[in-house]
Amino acid sequence: MEGALTARDRVGIQDFVLLDETTEEAFLSNLKKRFSKDLIYTYIGTLVVSVNPYKELDIYNKKQMDIYMGVNFFELPPHIYALADNAYHTMLTEYNNHFILISGESGAGKTEASKKILQYYAVSCPSTTLLNTVRDKMLKSNPVLEAFGNAKTLKNDNSSRFGKYMDIQFDNQGDAVGGHILNYLLEKSRVVHQNHGERNFHIFYQLVEGGEDNLLHQLGLERDCQHYNYLTQGECAIVSSINDKNDWKTVKNAMQVINIDETHTNVRLVFVLHLGNINFNTDSKGHAILNSNEELHWVSKYLKYRYEYVLKVLSPYTTDHAIYARDALAKAIYGQTFTWLVNRINESIENTDSSRKTVIGLLDIYGFEVFYVNSFEQFCINYCNEKLQQLFIQLTLKAEQEEYEAEDIEVILLT
Repeated sequence: MEGALTARDRVGIQDFVLLDETTEEAFLSNLKKRFSKDLIYTYIGTLVVSVNPYKELDIYNKKQMDIYMGVNFFELPPHIYALADNAYHTMLTEYNNHFILISGESGAGKTEASKKILQYYAVSCPSTTLLNTVRDKMLKSNPVLEAFGNAKTLKNDNSSRFGKYMDIQFDNQGDAVGGHILNYLLEKSRVVHQNHGERNFHIFYQLVEGGEDNLLHQLGLERDCQHYNYLTQGECAIVSSINDKNDWKTVKNAMQVINIDETHTNVRLVFVLHLGNINFNTDSKGHAILNSNEELHWVSKYLKYRYEYVLKVLSPYTTDHAIYARDALAKAIYGQTFTWLVNRINESIENTDSSRKTVIGLLDIYGFEVFYVNSFEQFCINYCNEKLQQLFIQLTLKAEQEEYEAEDIEVILLT
């Protein structure tokens, strides 16, 4: 099989460093030539360039993993498994921490790449019952975080709307013994506003479409996304490529493995949905008045405050201010829920052994996007993405320059 892989990969140049011409045209031509044969990975030295094929490829099975385990980085055709294996064995040899950065615009396949790396470590690392439990929880964290942190955008049906840095901790035998997730810049504005052709976070649609009848009745929900203001602003609540009903089952199963209280999250999701359906009219004094009391009763129930108190809090505002306060509360509740969720995942995969550990850090940076209406969060996301790309290029060039200097090769910089 290894020989077949190598023969199949003799399309174009496997490593851009070996291109005869260092031009953009030559680069893209080589990339296109390989992509046309479903060769989505190409090296630039020790970097991996990946092109999203937008289809399933049979290159991520157990046999493929076995082929790349413990093999020299350049011995086999380019693959993300080679990158993961190289980082792992270098970490063991040097006994120090390593870092994998996954970057690219929205829809490039960054989230899928991070999952493939995690799956590789789950299979390739030594195995015990305890370690398998840790790995299961680390793998199951992905569908949960995607449900609560990803959404359909114009460019991507499963776009990460938050940044994620994950530490995978290994002991001196190379066993994966724990991890930690750091999240940042959750796009909370998406909770209350979506551009045309986009959706809110996946979890809302999963709950409405996939939740059991008795659960929806208990929560005061209807099985119709069109009933909820926060889910319909993009006018695409139903997406053909997304099966919300099946995804709800997957998320429920994952939350059970990670020991996350489903009731805790459901209450907050329902609170946000009911809150979004509170609408206001204006009285003769310019104050906001509710045009329906039903939704406020549900909000009062989940806030655990009396109905009259919640009404009193909202009524002194003008209509615009009341809407702003409503939306601000919805964003705050969802933001706190996401933070609580990440904390619970961290508690579940935490390694309590105080002995020294080495770490492979995995950064899944959110993708650059330009919307018709750009939120402040999206501005921060784009700015961070651009700065990270700039830093990445600078560090890469610096490493190459140091290697040239070590070999007494003259470096000429053109500006």
